[in-house]
Amino acid sequence: MQLELRHLQAVCQIAEAGSLGGAARRLGVSQPALSAQLRRIERVTGGELFVRGRHGVEPTPLGQFVLAKARRVLSEMDALGAETRAMATDAAPLRLGCILLVLIDDLLARTDLTLSGREITVDVEHSVTSLVRMLGAGRYDVVVYGEVNDHEVAVPQGAQARTLVPREPFCIRMSTRHPLAGREVLDLADLADEQWMTLVEDDDGGPEALVEACAKAGFVPSLRYRITDRKMRHDLVAAGRAISLTQPTAPGVEGTVMRPLLGTPITGRIRLAWNRSAVSAPQAELLFRAAAGAYLANIDNNPFHRAWWNAHPEAHPRLD
Repeated sequence: MQLELRHLQAVCQIAEAGSLGGAARRLGVSQPALSAQLRRIERVTGGELFVRGRHGVEPTPLGQFVLAKARRVLSEMDALGAETRAMATDAAPLRLGCILLVLIDDLLARTDLTLSGREITVDVEHSVTSLVRMLGAGRYDVVVYGEVNDHEVAVPQGAQARTLVPREPFCIRMSTRHPLAGREVLDLADLADEQWMTLVEDDDGGPEALVEACAKAGFVPSLRYRITDRKMRHDLVAAGRAISLTQPTAPGVEGTVMRPLLGTPITGRIRLAWNRSAVSAPQAELLFRAAAGAYLANIDNNPFHRAWWNAHPEAHPRLD
C-alpha cells in the first residue's frame, strides 16, 4: 500500500480530534474502520503513530514527524487547488453564506469594491451548523457566522477559519416606553418578568447562553417569539410586547432603545471561514479586511459600544 492524501488527512484528523471516535465522526466513517485504516498506515510508516495518553490519543515521535510532513503536503495541495481554481474561474461568482449579522450589509458593498466587480451570490441561513456544513460540501466558498460565549463550531476539512471579532457584548433592545428604558445599564435580574424574543440561530450557543445567564440571575426566561423577519421583530419590540438580545453594533430603530447589560454576561464572537480549494490566501485576506471594515463602520451606532470598544483593544480585529 502507498500513502494517499486521504491517509494523510486521517492522521491529521486523529491528531486534531485527540481520539479515534472524534476523528471518525469528522471523517464520516465508523471508528473500527478508522482504526483498521490507521493500522495499515502504521505498517507503511514502520511504527506506531499514536499512543493513548491522559487526554486521549497523542502522537509518538514518529507520529509527530509524519504529522509535520502530512500537514505540509495537505497545505500545498490546498494552495494548488485554490490557485488553479482562481486561474480558471476568475469570473465565477463568489458564493457567500452568512447568518443575520449587522456587518453583512456593509460587507457586500466593500466586497464589491474589493473583488473588482466579481459577481457575488449571497444566501442567508438561520442555522450555523447548516451554514458550515454547506461550506464543507462546496455549496459556499466563504461563510460569515457568529458563536456565543464558549460555543465553538467545528470547521470542516479543507476549510480555514479566522476570528474577526473575538468578543462583543450582547445588549438588550426594548421599547422606548419600557419602564427601564431610561437606565444607562440594565441588570439582567430586573428582566425576569419579560417576554423574550428568541434568537433566530439556535445552534450558535445563543439560547443556551441566555438561559444560563438568566439562571445565574435567578430566573428562567420566557422565550415567546421566534421570528426571522427583522422588521417584524423590531415592530414587536417597539410595541412593548417583547425584548430581545442584539449585537451592540445594531442600528437604532424607531420606537426602541438599546442598553448594555451589567457585567456583559453574554458575548458573541464573529468568524469568517473559507474553502481553501476555492479561495486563495490573498483573496481570503481581502475578504477578512473587508469584513473588518464593515464591522468597524458600525461601532458608533451606539455610544455605549464605542466606549466599551475603546476600553477593550483585545477585541479588535487583527489586521497585521
